[in-house]
Amino acid sequence: MKRSAFLRMFAAAGAALLAAPLAWAQAPYPSAGPITLVVPFAAGSGTDAVARVVALKLGERLKQSVIVDNRAGASAQIGAQFVAKAKPDGYTLFMTTNTSHSANPWLIKSLKYDPVKDFTPITRVGELPFALVVHPALPVSSVQELIDYAKAHPDKLSYGTPNSTSEVASETIKYVTRTQMTKVPYKSSPQALTDLMGNQIQMYVADLGSSWSMLKTDRVRTLGVTAAKGSRLLPNVPPIAKTLPGFDLTSWNGIFAPAGTPREVVNRINAELQVILADKAVQEQLAGVGFEVWPTRTPEEFAAYVNDQLAYWGKLIKQAGIEKE
Repeated sequence: MKRSAFLRMFAAAGAALLAAPLAWAQAPYPSAGPITLVVPFAAGSGTDAVARVVALKLGERLKQSVIVDNRAGASAQIGAQFVAKAKPDGYTLFMTTNTSHSANPWLIKSLKYDPVKDFTPITRVGELPFALVVHPALPVSSVQELIDYAKAHPDKLSYGTPNSTSEVASETIKYVTRTQMTKVPYKSSPQALTDLMGNQIQMYVADLGSSWSMLKTDRVRTLGVTAAKGSRLLPNVPPIAKTLPGFDLTSWNGIFAPAGTPREVVNRINAELQVILADKAVQEQLAGVGFEVWPTRTPEEFAAYVNDQLAYWGKLIKQAGIEKE
């Protein structure tokens, strides 16, 4: 073989070897391995229940395992910080709520992540309705009767706050009605619900995700829902706004990726989620855990919603006089 022909063949073989790892690095998403869906709340919470339904369906659509990773604690800060520092390659996703992205910036002094700069919004999944519930031994059957009772018995009632929605809703009720009640912080929703049923606390603004089964029993009494529009899941329960005009609070749920995640990956995940959330069977399954599907169409629409909610929650928190800790 001539020297020139040999060199050409050698060069071609070398180029092929160099191209092999490059082709592997550029393999279409998500062929590099399982996807982790981080949830910043405990197993058994409303967000966790939604995440497990969505993770299963997303894994089927992407033909890749999607593993739910509960990183609970510090009002969703632990999970948020973990995702903010993760590699922006689409293999770490974040299902979170208004706690990490609307409330924490106004409630926590030294927040170690930025809810806007550190994340790439993908899709709002929907809403987790909240309801004002009381222990059945309490002699009230409406929001107005609860207010009257609290005014007649200052500091006798206590309420649980395992998350920002529960806290802001309860504190807003106290502010608007000028009542005196005692706040009892909790680390998880199931724990707060257990103590409500045991009468350790008398009032709790509960997410339907973790309390849905109990709301159908006589172990708690449901007085109102926090969203002014009401809830399709509790059509016979009036909005709190019927008694306190202007009261409107809901817990939204959405999926993010770390900042810098490639646009094509974000678009792929968003497209698959649109199909999943349009499925009537999925909607019914999520309704069964107390969740209302309400997806945004594009990442840009979700990003605008996140910014709007950040401003709105700031207004509510300042109005209620809740100080940063």
